Amino acid sequence: MSADLLQGSCHCGAVRFEVRTPIVPAGRCNCSLCRRRGALMTPFFPAGALKILSGEDSLTLYQFNTKVARHYFCKHCGIYPFHQTRKDPKQWRVNIGCLDGVDPYALEANVADGASLSILEDV
Repeated sequence: MSADLLQGSCHCGAVRFEVRTPIVPAGRCNCSLCRRRGALMTPFFPAGALKILSGEDSLTLYQFNTKVARHYFCKHCGIYPFHQTRKDPKQWRVNIGCLDGVDPYALEANVADGASLSILEDV
């Protein structure tokens, strides 16, 4: 599992970032938010591996339920590029669909049981 330096962005390009992470094993989550957004995510990586190159002021934060996880979205195009995880707040994941030159449809993915981490009933 090699950790390559990858470039990425939201759809409109307002948010640009780089991240040092492998892309496999890719994962999905079954929590109420992830089920709805349907993103394929990188494996967990430490916060220091992500660097926002431009557009930090274009990001908006969404939190729900335990309010531990921090889900970031571009406030212009609505795309989710990355999030801080609820299971371990020192770990992050990137939306593989936002990475330049990576085809998320070419990757197999496991599904994490994020729904079991909820303290409130999922919607």
